Amino acid sequence: MTVGAALASVSDRLEAAGCESPRVDAEILVGHVLRLARSELPLAQARDMADDRLAALEELVMRRERREPLAYVLGEWGFRRLTLSVDARVLVPRPETEVVVERCLARLGSVAEPHVLDVGTGSGAIALAIADEHPGARLTGIDVSADALEVARSNSMRTGVSVELREWDVFSGLPDGPWDLVVSNPPYVLPEDIGALAPEVRDWEPREALVGVGVTEAVARGAPAVLRRPDGALVLEIADGDAPGVAELLRELGYVGVSTTRDLAGRERVVEATCPS
Repeated sequence: MTVGAALASVSDRLEAAGCESPRVDAEILVGHVLRLARSELPLAQARDMADDRLAALEELVMRRERREPLAYVLGEWGFRRLTLSVDARVLVPRPETEVVVERCLARLGSVAEPHVLDVGTGSGAIALAIADEHPGARLTGIDVSADALEVARSNSMRTGVSVELREWDVFSGLPDGPWDLVVSNPPYVLPEDIGALAPEVRDWEPREALVGVGVTEAVARGAPAVLRRPDGALVLEIADGDAPGVAELLRELGYVGVSTTRDLAGRERVVEATCPS
């Protein structure tokens, strides 16, 4: 089978399985087994695929047909400047979370050696990206999941970016700082909403990292006690539609300079503020 024929076949199969972007997924999967970038595939269309590469491709396609997230199928996913290992122990890093990192870096731009706490670090994506792009930053990531912390540690080794990682339950408060910035992408899906999510999310991603009641509020309430005053900041990723409520919560807790940022789709997905004085 040629590369072109494989691309067409995989695309058709993934479309039949209900995948949202079957052609793109097909290109990524074929490129992955051939160790080619997507941009190189047009010139490889007429090339015959070796039997071992076809067998490897078939294994990956069958997993994707079951709606396993593409990142899990590949075993890795790009985030900012990094390529991270990901599997079913952690959420797949998302583009809107890259906006969270942008806002954190903007907050830290004038601080030479900021101390930053990443609450619910998961794969370590936020902590590692900040440490990678702000060489003076000292990052600590906490998570209640020991399994997630294993993935974060492997990503620290993979990327060569050093971060401290601790197992921690946010409902017991936050680790003592003082921190110049606390950032969190907490679980915020309501239990009654989980059924409406795409199969890739609903059936595969870790439930404890998705579904959470009161976690955002716990982070917001705990941060003032550990943030550096007067300029310590809190940056939160939130669910689409939650910005007004979270912003009001922060104002009620005494935070100042509360603002929201839209993601690339125009949705308000980040709320940030300065610590109460």
